[in-house]
Amino acid sequence: MPEKGKHRRSRTSSLTRGIIAVSTGGVALALPVIGATGAFAAPAQSVAVEKASTSTAASGKGIAAQKSAPVTYSVILGDSLSKIARGHSVSGGWQELYKDNRAAVGDNPDLIRPGLKLTIGAKAGNKAADKAATASKADSKASGASDRAEKSADRADRSERTSTPVAAKGAPAAAPAAQPATYTNDLDGWIKESLAVMAEHGIPGSYDGIHRNVMRESSGNPMAINNWDSNAVAGIPSKGLLQVIDPTFQAYHVAGTSTDSYDPVANITAACNYAADRYGSIDNVFGAY
Repeated sequence: MPEKGKHRRSRTSSLTRGIIAVSTGGVALALPVIGATGAFAAPAQSVAVEKASTSTAASGKGIAAQKSAPVTYSVILGDSLSKIARGHSVSGGWQELYKDNRAAVGDNPDLIRPGLKLTIGAKAGNKAADKAATASKADSKASGASDRAEKSADRADRSERTSTPVAAKGAPAAAPAAQPATYTNDLDGWIKESLAVMAEHGIPGSYDGIHRNVMRESSGNPMAINNWDSNAVAGIPSKGLLQVIDPTFQAYHVAGTSTDSYDPVANITAACNYAADRYGSIDNVFGAY
């Protein structure tokens, strides 16, 4: 029987070495790795580098965040987008400032009103900035409407206190609003109202020409009627201030006046329209016509 030998585990004296690249914020460290017999902590230097790198990155992020933080600017009298962009060193100039605040400014970059809120440093697509700009625009409009309402109320108050308007120095006083014409219910008023209708329709005639013929035909009685001449015998008596028969009244009736031949204004106007057609004007009539 063979002699029992002593069996010992052979030790591996050779060292398995390798290179491991450890990246700590961009720094590569070559660390020895000792076989499979044990693990060793990374040198303290790598930890320090990692902390420093992290701190630097965080600091850089803080600076970047600080630089990119938007600033709200309230427009004052005399401002323009170019002036504001220069004063705040806006990258891209007034065009970039307008693009970032278009929702607040509107379609015309030349029109910015005092009190308008502009966001400086915001991105054009920033939804929060857009909402703030829109709210600012609404506030500006509301403020403008309030100012206009106050001014209107103040003007109304001054108007109540002032009996006559005061024109600006060197400017003519404003003409009072035209009031609808009124006429008396008598021969004078009927003739004047007829003349106004005739003027609208281009019918010639004067106050004196009308008055003269009225006094000859009816003595100013709008209900006058001729029941004895040939027209009366034919069944179409002459009627009214200027003694017009019905066929003539209907043929020369002027739109806008009454269709009743006894109506003073309608009678005068139709008779003058007929006289203008036959004689050139009622002023040329001096007898029966």
